[in-house]
Amino acid sequence: MPGLGVGGALDRPGFAWAVFEWARNPYYILIVIYIFAPYFARDIVGADILASGELAGMDAETARQTANALGQAAIASVTKWAGLVAALTAPFLGAALDRGGRRKPILAVMLGTIAVMSWMLWYAVPGEEGLPTGMVMIILVIAYVSYTYSEVTHNSMLTAAGRPESLSMISGLGLGLGNLAATFMLIALVGLFALPGAIGWPFSEPQLGVDLARYEHMRLAGPICAVWLALFSIHFFLFAKDPGVKGASWTMATVDGAKIVIRTVREATRYAELFKFLIARMLYADAMAALLALGAVYVSLFLGWGFLEMTAYAIYASAWAFLGGIIGGWLDRRVGVKMALILEILGMVAVLALQLSITNETLFYGLIDNVRVWEGLIFQDLSDLVYLGLAAVLAITATASISSSRTMLVTLAPPGRSGEFFGLYAIAGTVTVWLGPLLVQVFTTAFNSQRIGMASIAILFAIGLVVLGFVKVEESGSR
Repeated sequence: MPGLGVGGALDRPGFAWAVFEWARNPYYILIVIYIFAPYFARDIVGADILASGELAGMDAETARQTANALGQAAIASVTKWAGLVAALTAPFLGAALDRGGRRKPILAVMLGTIAVMSWMLWYAVPGEEGLPTGMVMIILVIAYVSYTYSEVTHNSMLTAAGRPESLSMISGLGLGLGNLAATFMLIALVGLFALPGAIGWPFSEPQLGVDLARYEHMRLAGPICAVWLALFSIHFFLFAKDPGVKGASWTMATVDGAKIVIRTVREATRYAELFKFLIARMLYADAMAALLALGAVYVSLFLGWGFLEMTAYAIYASAWAFLGGIIGGWLDRRVGVKMALILEILGMVAVLALQLSITNETLFYGLIDNVRVWEGLIFQDLSDLVYLGLAAVLAITATASISSSRTMLVTLAPPGRSGEFFGLYAIAGTVTVWLGPLLVQVFTTAFNSQRIGMASIAILFAIGLVVLGFVKVEESGSR
């Protein structure tokens, strides 16, 4: 059938498809999750509010907590607007891709936009010297939307990357490579800048003249991601297979694609299993996103982890996530994609329950007292080490679930319409992006407990699992 690929994960087209995520995914890991977003919320938005005198009537601790909350709200606003734009447009992009021309030129524009926006984050300096806060938020929204568009376009090329039975391994390899690349970049940030600034090792001072007092080690993440993206996407553009039709009209494809999306939504009952899966994914993916994003805030609050601990935590989690991408593809073939997803979601729920049992005083809801294990630079207590162990399980199961979810979509989508349904897949991942944080906020406020607030995420996991249980999947060659 036209558009279908041949070969496996290590053959040239499959490996080139996977290398795309080696080039692009570090942007999301460094900028959206671990490095830039916390810096922007705490050291730009929060610090500006404290400096403005708006909170002068509060005591120091209350003012700090209020400023941090407003900083987090700014990040939430970026996610909200980017998610809204993507939710309203990604399905139409996906449908146009199924009927349009070459996809590599479209990806070149998207990746170029991400690279430029990422480079501009270097100029996000606290105070009046740097870009205005509103401008930084616009930059982040543009990059986030471009990232989503690139994901839809790249995912629509998966069926051309290899033979059908190899797609799960190709998908998993891509996720694994993306996390491995981020791990290397985080290690470089720590080794070249953070550790020399903290303990004078492995260098006597931060390299390249980086000034930690001006947050240059965090701002530098933007230009690093931009250069990395431009350099390592070359292999993808040279060797990945483009299933688009040369010379096809994008205008006609966009019009026809819009009509098809509207018809697809109206004819949902014809694709009942796929739409049930999209609803399930909407719920469990939102729960996973809230767990990953808010989990960093939780551990920082309850265990008192600083920048060095959080960066080391990011390196550790990204390294395990590399394994998760590989395990996801293996598990799909071993037990079938639906059962793989169920196991991965249950793993995340178990991790959530155990993580919430850890405080600075006790573990496992008071069953074990926390003790000092060693006198190293970071992670000295038993609670730190247990949390790290759980983080490894979360990184594996979360990354594996992303890989399995993509394979599930390819399995359920009608032949030749994967781009269209990857657009709907994208909307399922963005339309309720607010729901997880909203649940946490409501439960935290109602019970005046951060732990109960985080526990509410399990509600979304549970409902998603129930819906997923009703999805019927016809799989072949899964074992």
